[in-house]
Amino acid sequence: MRIFEMMSACFNILMLGWLILGKHKPQRGLLIGFGVSAAFVLMQWLIEGMRWQILPVHAITLVPLLIVAVRYIPRREEAPRKASRLKLGLICIFAVFYCFLAVALPLALPVIKFDKPSGPYKIGTVTYHWKDEKREEGYAPQSGDKRELMIQIWYPADSKAKGERAPYVSNADIFAQGYGQALHMPKMLFTSIGFIKTNAIENAAISDQEPTYPVLIFSHSLNGVKNQNTFQIEQLVSQGYIVVGIDHTYNSTVSLFPDGRVVHFVPQESNAIEDLDRLNMVWVEDAKFVLDQVEELANHDPNLRFTGRMDLNNIGMFGHSFGGATTTQMLMTDPRIKAGINMDGGLYGKLRIPEEGVNKPFLMMSADDTLAGTQNMSDANIASQGTTRAELDQFFADTLARYEHVAVGGNYWLKINKMKHMGFSDMYMISPLFEWMEGVNVKKVHGLINDYSLDFFNHYLKQQPSKLLEKNIGEHSEYSLERG
Repeated sequence: MRIFEMMSACFNILMLGWLILGKHKPQRGLLIGFGVSAAFVLMQWLIEGMRWQILPVHAITLVPLLIVAVRYIPRREEAPRKASRLKLGLICIFAVFYCFLAVALPLALPVIKFDKPSGPYKIGTVTYHWKDEKREEGYAPQSGDKRELMIQIWYPADSKAKGERAPYVSNADIFAQGYGQALHMPKMLFTSIGFIKTNAIENAAISDQEPTYPVLIFSHSLNGVKNQNTFQIEQLVSQGYIVVGIDHTYNSTVSLFPDGRVVHFVPQESNAIEDLDRLNMVWVEDAKFVLDQVEELANHDPNLRFTGRMDLNNIGMFGHSFGGATTTQMLMTDPRIKAGINMDGGLYGKLRIPEEGVNKPFLMMSADDTLAGTQNMSDANIASQGTTRAELDQFFADTLARYEHVAVGGNYWLKINKMKHMGFSDMYMISPLFEWMEGVNVKKVHGLINDYSLDFFNHYLKQQPSKLLEKNIGEHSEYSLERG
C-alpha cells in the first residue's frame, strides 16, 4: 500500500472501532471523524491517484455521516435499550471481516515499487518508433505494410538530471487489457500498473562521466513487453550500460504506436518446435534491424544524445524465454554481439549450438521447474494447454536435448532452485499472490539474476575481473553453476 492509502486505512479502521465500541459518540465527534477521514481520501486521490482497490477502505469514511443521518430520522420515543452482547459480537465480527478484506485487496493488488538501483548512475529513458522498409509485416491485415517496432532505450543519466519518474506503462487501460488477455484473467486485476513509477527520467541528459557506454539489446518473452525486466534493466543501466528494449510487434503483449494504433498479441496457430524455429527467424531479423538503427544513432543522433556515446565494440544481448532463444541465435550469427545471456529460453531458431559450443561468452540461466519438464505439472494444467502429457513430454525432451552443449567451451549454465519460468521477469512482482502460488522468492532470485548478469557483462564487455562466475562453480543451496 502507498503512504496515504496506509494512513487512510489506519485512521478508518480505528474510527470504525470507536463507532462500534465507543459508549458516547457525540455529533461533533462524528463530524470531525468524517472530516479527517475525508481529508485523507482527498489527499490520497490528489497525490497518489484513486484506484478501485482502495474503495472499500474509503467507504468507511461515510459511516459517521450515516449515523448522523439516522439520528435525524423521526422515531417514536422509546426508552433507550442497551445493545445485546450477541448483536454487538456479530457487528464486531462483521467489522473485522470487512476491514480484513478492505486492507487485503490493495495489499494483494499493490502499486509495486522498484528498488533503487545500486549503481552510481541515474537513469534516463527515451522511446523510438522504427520502421524496417526492407521487410513486409507478415501479420498485417493488408499486404505492403512494413515491419514496425517500438523501442525503449535506457541510459546512464547526468547526476544533475531532474524530472518526473517515467511510468511503467504508457497507457494503463490498454496494458491492463493486454495483461488480462495474456494471463486469462480479468482486466481489472491489472489496473494498478498505471500507477507504477520506474526509476528512470524521461529524456534526461546522458551522463558525461564516461566517454562511451557498452550497449545491451533486450528481447522479451513471447507475449511479453520491452520493459518486462525493469528490475534487471535499471540495475544494469545504473552500472554504466545502455539498454535497448525491443517490442516484437504482434508477438508482444501489446505494442502502442505514437499515432494511437494498438497491436495486441496474436497467438501462434501451432507451438510445434518447427513453427517456433521459423518464428524465431523473424525475431532475429528484428534484433539485427534494431542493431543497425542503434549504429545510426551512435553515428548521428538527430537529438545529439547518443552521437559518439555508444561503445559499438562492446555490444551484448540478453533475453527472457523466446527472447533468450533470440539472444542465442544472435550470438551465433551476428558478429556485433560479443556476449549474451539466455534466461530460461528454449533454444529455438535456425541454428543448433555446435559440439564445440557457441565460441563466444555465453551464460545460460534456467529455472529448475523448466528443466523438470512435466514432472511438476498437473493433468488439468496440461489439458488446459490443449495437449496430452505424452505429447508435452516429447516436446520437452526435444527442446531440452538442444541444451547439451550450452556450457561447452568455457561458458556457464546457472540453474536456479525453487524457480519458475516467469520469475525471470517483473511478472511475479505485480501481486504477492503470484509469488505465493508459484513458491518463488522474487526478491532473492531477482538479486541473484542481477548479480550474475552484471558480473558476466562487466567481465566480457568492460574487461573487469569476475567476482562471482569463477568463484562459485558447483552446487549451492539456491542454485548450481556449471562451467564447460
